[in-house]
Amino acid sequence: MQLFTLGINHQTAPLAVREQVAFHAETLEQALHDLVDHRQVKEAAILSTCNRTEIYCNTDSPQQTIEWLANFHHIKKQAIEPHLYTLPQNEAVKHAFRVASGLDSMVLGETQILGQLKQAVNTAERAGTLGTLLHKLFQRTFSVAKEVRTQTEIGANSVSMAAAAVRLAERIFPSIKDQNVLFIGAGEMIELCANHFAAQHPKHITVANRTLERASALALRLGGSAITLNELPDHLATHDIIVTSTASPLPILGKGLVERVIKQRKHRPIFMVDLAVPRDIEAEVGELDDVFLYTVDDLAQVIEAGIGNRQLAAQEAEAIIEVQVEDFMHWMDTRSVVPTIRALRDHAERQRRHELERAQRLLDKGEDPREVLEQMSRALANKFLHDSSHALNHASGEDRAQLEALLRRLHHIHPE
Repeated sequence: MQLFTLGINHQTAPLAVREQVAFHAETLEQALHDLVDHRQVKEAAILSTCNRTEIYCNTDSPQQTIEWLANFHHIKKQAIEPHLYTLPQNEAVKHAFRVASGLDSMVLGETQILGQLKQAVNTAERAGTLGTLLHKLFQRTFSVAKEVRTQTEIGANSVSMAAAAVRLAERIFPSIKDQNVLFIGAGEMIELCANHFAAQHPKHITVANRTLERASALALRLGGSAITLNELPDHLATHDIIVTSTASPLPILGKGLVERVIKQRKHRPIFMVDLAVPRDIEAEVGELDDVFLYTVDDLAQVIEAGIGNRQLAAQEAEAIIEVQVEDFMHWMDTRSVVPTIRALRDHAERQRRHELERAQRLLDKGEDPREVLEQMSRALANKFLHDSSHALNHASGEDRAQLEALLRRLHHIHPE
């Protein structure tokens, strides 16, 4: 078994690169099938969020997995290789534990990543691409994350993406209570942001989504209204704050549309937060006057405030993870000898069945049962010891001494 983690995250690649290798939920199962079916990959799971795309896999050829990643997204391998990390065995295990515990997140100690990782594992289970190794890895990963949360204060004083968005909005507008807020999308990230903004009691909240039913459900909880994405052009100008996070592969809001909106608003400022990867808002929109556009990477500076309060907890979490990595690697080492143990048992089982069948034939002929049992036990003992005895008799010098010492240890034979 060869465990590898290959990926790109907010520490190794800018948003412009990360969005090129992001996976959409609708195509993730098919991507997993394609990876396992056509590459030297025995098991695989893919974690794709706004801050990272990572492939956890059991393979002897990580380079082929990198090639698959580039080909799947129709980009050149050279374009992503400088940003990629390839972590083997214990490094891959440690990375998984740190990610789930919030130690590798843009927001140190945030909890959302654990749910995203569990969702990635559920998707791999449905796709049938999880085997013994990855199943064990992720079960242990979730256990470690729980231990870190329970025994440390890693999540204390954590500033979430949603809270950071509210803080930035408060820098632009004197009071959010006087603003109309539009949320584009109805997923988990939008719901988190909506809850934070709703706590500030804005003038009005609108939720736009591809399906009106899902938008209406969220809008009802927020006391707002719902529209479809097709209705966006008619409603953008009436909103002061726009937060978007959809799974669209292409931008929803382009520069031309936003230019028209600015004219309609008579150049009143508009605050926009794009939490989607790939981005929902064209990057050129940020160049327009009266537009304050922030992406997930831009929120990092706000999030950094207060990080010192969690550094001690992070050190405690790292200590817990080190112990758990060592324990998991011990399990992997024991798993490596399973084929040999199975082969030994199969070999012994064949010998046992052969002697049992021989004994049954003798009993059917009317032979004395005591004598038959004696012969069977003697034959089994001879067969079980034959290979060891033969190897010892044909060894010489240092090899013979080492083999003799090993056989004494295996059979608990102590020198007189």
